[in-house]
Amino acid sequence: MAHVTEDKNFRLPLSIRPRRYAATLTLDMEAKTFSGQQTVELELEKPSNELILHANALQLGEVTFRANGKSLKPAEIRPVQVSETVVLRFGEQLPAGAAALDVAWTGRFTEGLRGLYAAGKVAATQFEAADARRLFPCFDEPAFKARWALTVRVPPGLTTLANGPLVKDEQDGPLRKLTFQETEVLSSYLVALVCGPLVGTPEEKVQGIPVRTWALPEKAHLTRFGQDAALAALPRLQDYFGLPYAFGKVDQVGIPDFEAGAMENAGLITYREIALLLDPATAPLSMQKRVAEVVTHELAHQWFGNWVTMVWWDDLWLNEAFATWMAYKIVNDWRPDWRVWLDFDTGKAAALHLDALRSTHPIRGEVRNANEAGESFDAITYEKGGAVLRMIEGFLGENAFREGMRQYMREHARSNAVADDLWRALANASSQPVLELANAWIGQSGYPLVSASVEGRTVTLAQQRYYSEPGVRSGERWPVPVVLRYADGGGVREQRVLLREAQTKVTLEGSGEVKWLCANAGSTGFYRVAYDDKALERLATNLQALEPAERIALLADRWALARSGQATVDSFLELASRFGDEEDDAVLDELVGRLAYVEARLVEGEEQKRFQQWVEKLLGAGLKKLGWDSAPGESDRVKLRRAALVRAVGGVARGKEALAEARPRVTRMLNGDKAALEPNLLDAAVAMVARAGDRPLYEKLLEKMLAEPDPATQRRYLMALTAFEDPALAGEAQKLFFTDKVKMQDVASFVTGLMGNRTGRDAWWAEMQKRWKEVLARTGGAPMLLRRVVESMGGLRERKQLEEARKLLTSQPVEEAKQAIGQTLERLDQDVALRERAMPEVSTWTKRQP
Repeated sequence: MAHVTEDKNFRLPLSIRPRRYAATLTLDMEAKTFSGQQTVELELEKPSNELILHANALQLGEVTFRANGKSLKPAEIRPVQVSETVVLRFGEQLPAGAAALDVAWTGRFTEGLRGLYAAGKVAATQFEAADARRLFPCFDEPAFKARWALTVRVPPGLTTLANGPLVKDEQDGPLRKLTFQETEVLSSYLVALVCGPLVGTPEEKVQGIPVRTWALPEKAHLTRFGQDAALAALPRLQDYFGLPYAFGKVDQVGIPDFEAGAMENAGLITYREIALLLDPATAPLSMQKRVAEVVTHELAHQWFGNWVTMVWWDDLWLNEAFATWMAYKIVNDWRPDWRVWLDFDTGKAAALHLDALRSTHPIRGEVRNANEAGESFDAITYEKGGAVLRMIEGFLGENAFREGMRQYMREHARSNAVADDLWRALANASSQPVLELANAWIGQSGYPLVSASVEGRTVTLAQQRYYSEPGVRSGERWPVPVVLRYADGGGVREQRVLLREAQTKVTLEGSGEVKWLCANAGSTGFYRVAYDDKALERLATNLQALEPAERIALLADRWALARSGQATVDSFLELASRFGDEEDDAVLDELVGRLAYVEARLVEGEEQKRFQQWVEKLLGAGLKKLGWDSAPGESDRVKLRRAALVRAVGGVARGKEALAEARPRVTRMLNGDKAALEPNLLDAAVAMVARAGDRPLYEKLLEKMLAEPDPATQRRYLMALTAFEDPALAGEAQKLFFTDKVKMQDVASFVTGLMGNRTGRDAWWAEMQKRWKEVLARTGGAPMLLRRVVESMGGLRERKQLEEARKLLTSQPVEEAKQAIGQTLERLDQDVALRERAMPEVSTWTKRQP
């Protein structure tokens, strides 16, 4: 008879629970092996003749069960690979009540980027979702919270960090024996350990919490900004939750090779170096905002996720969506001049794009095992989830929302909760139909397209589900919290409507003629809007009366209608042509992104040249007026506007003058002249010059990339290597992919770069099909990287390539990226169809341009 554990969806029985782990680990950094022994204090609800723990690739030694003064050895120790468990079977019943389990084991560092692995000279752990079992035999599910008392034996001369502060450091033969303070109750995925030649900032306290930021010695000069971001975020988070920070101290560590952006381990947050380390004197503002946002996101998790934890991975979205939304809220309070909600909208746009596919998934979906949990780390979970929370907050009001949050944190402190617990707390605090609102948006995939037309003072609103595939219709509806913003005789006003039905008429408050109406005020709603021609024209002639977020949404929604065949691409280009005088950098970013898509996919040959000239004409004057050098005391807004215009004129339009301006500046910068390029222009200028670059430049960038300590600069050079359009150099970059000069964490970005190279793409795609297994092996099996390698196929253009991609992914599927495969093929299918449908249309339109 098969044992219950012979199933990859096996879940631990709730009748046996760990209360405390006391573990000693010995690390052999040279041999990349470890040994451990631990005592787990257990609580058995009822007698049982077996114990089941998670363990993956661990060799168990001596095991003893102790209860009521009696010791028992297991009759059988059976590892089960499919469920990554080990079953301990005993010859007699184990009694109910308190007990202890002593276990000794050995294991090896993991080859990929999870469990305990070697990131260059640093040994680091990454346990989420289910890899604590690669280092400890443990109860590796989030509902099994316990205290952890860790002791680690390591070679001398290394920095070792764990969740708790170090309480004892003693000599133990040739090793150091380090004892860490016992933790609060934690799920196993939040336990962490880092060991290596790291140096830290001096300890600084904020409201009594010691904070330090760590890096390799050659990067120590890049830790200050991340440290300041943590010092700014912690008091604001304590204040928002009305709860003190629970984990004693905050250590933040830059890890040299890391799969995700960062990981919120309690009291010991680990980061990919680029998400923590930077030099504010040379880092573009986008990098500074990104580091501040990631640091704050991870600190928000210390409450939401670590203090109150989901019961199972189907509520992972709640952890991530909440931390995503919260990070922007806190950073916005710290640096209002950064306008980070506009960056939040960029993330929301990615989710709107993904959620318009048939192969999307609800924010909260069924998760049967830890592997499926790994697939959930996507734009729907983070960005759509965050956008829906923001939409609900906008509807309930900030104060009621925060009061509900505080109730939820108090009720579920130190334990686990499900999404409905949060909705109930928010409903109590606001007396609004939160359950109806939340569950409709969380449980149902997709989102509505709200159409709006205005006659006199009557607005007709209708909703249908938006699909990016032309001609697809379905009958779902949502309770849509619509916020209307409009101008009439009395000025600008707002009105809220909860649109539940397929269609409704709303009479606008106020009096006089309605000059314009925006049907998604501040763009806080997770829906798109289709205006009738008259309403659209009124908005287009009053662009500057709209907020930047509303202008962005106007462009994005029009583009979405063109994608789905509900509007023409030339109607989008007509709208885009009204934005020639746009001065807001965030709106320019949106515009340039859309024009880049048209230039890269919908025009070829002569048409492409004509389109490039049109883009240069539309935005070139703005760049000429600003020039490439920033004036003393110039605002960030102006710097970012210049960067967007350089991307438009130099990147999309491939303007000769822009290239001639960039080339000598990049040369000077590479020779050490920091003033040659304003930091916000670095990415665009280096990419543009590399595209047209020669072999000496390729070799110089490669050499600089390998030696560069600053992770953002290193990544800039790495990605520039994929941009060279000289076919021989494009070939060199393709060979480079298969070497360890491209770190494991960077393989997916590098593949995406190669796929975006115009002259190299076809050769790379042929190579990728031929060496698919090798390409996948470069990710070390890391699920996030595998997914992004699959997504890079979205860079293909032709129907023939779409069929080849379909064939490759069908004949050699990637189990860990099933969802990404469905989404990538569907999106590519639509991109190919749009290209075939729109090329003649865009060609006619470019010919008509003066």
